Amino acid sequence: MCYSTRQTRERKELEKLLSVKAMLGEVDDDLELIYFHANGWSHPLMWIIPQEQSSNITPAMWGIMPSKSKGEDYKGYFKNPKTYGGLNAKSEKLFDHFIYRYSWEHKRCIIPVDGFYEPHATPVKVKGKPFKVPFYFKRKNDDPINLAGIYTTTEDGWNTFTILTKDATPLFEKVHNEKKRRPVIIDDENIDSWLMDDMDMDDVQQMIEDDLWDSEFVTYPITKDLYSRTIDSNREEIIERVDYEEIEMEW
Repeated sequence: MCYSTRQTRERKELEKLLSVKAMLGEVDDDLELIYFHANGWSHPLMWIIPQEQSSNITPAMWGIMPSKSKGEDYKGYFKNPKTYGGLNAKSEKLFDHFIYRYSWEHKRCIIPVDGFYEPHATPVKVKGKPFKVPFYFKRKNDDPINLAGIYTTTEDGWNTFTILTKDATPLFEKVHNEKKRRPVIIDDENIDSWLMDDMDMDDVQQMIEDDLWDSEFVTYPITKDLYSRTIDSNREEIIERVDYEEIEMEW
């Protein structure tokens, strides 16, 4: 599952790369949303390209909430174990889940990031538990990764989003070898199509199935500081490669 991402581009660079303009509303005009490690469990504001204003990027909170809820109450909402942070949405449930079914048709979005982090469990165990190592994924050409998502707008005007996931493809299965999932990633050429209003269920499903190929990515292990509760992981060098003797790289 995708609970950690990286987005280090300034707003003006994103606007240029994605041919969009920032839509801020009442938010500070100088807003920058830069994260070396965006931890989804802290529900950060991140840039999304919303279907309803597809020529814009706008800030949205990571963690989807029902449209009839109040965004300002997000801490209380996510205390409920059943919501599980609202960070990811299984694409297999997109058309029938009580929140997702009201968003798939007109509230799809793109979340542009530099890369994201996924856990890898080695055969070695420590104190009876798997030895888990974070891996960083990025595009080989270092272009933004276009994560596919859906969003809602709460009663008090908050945009909240979640990242769509699917069964892991071969590269992701090697890394994310317990849950065996991966985020849905839209190819550059299909961003406009993903945000079109006339997509039906079959069109949306086809784009989920035929998203960006594994061959477009590079991945490698990084420091376990990413998982630490006492060490600051929101730092530039967090993505430096770290080799572990417990991992035999075959990819």
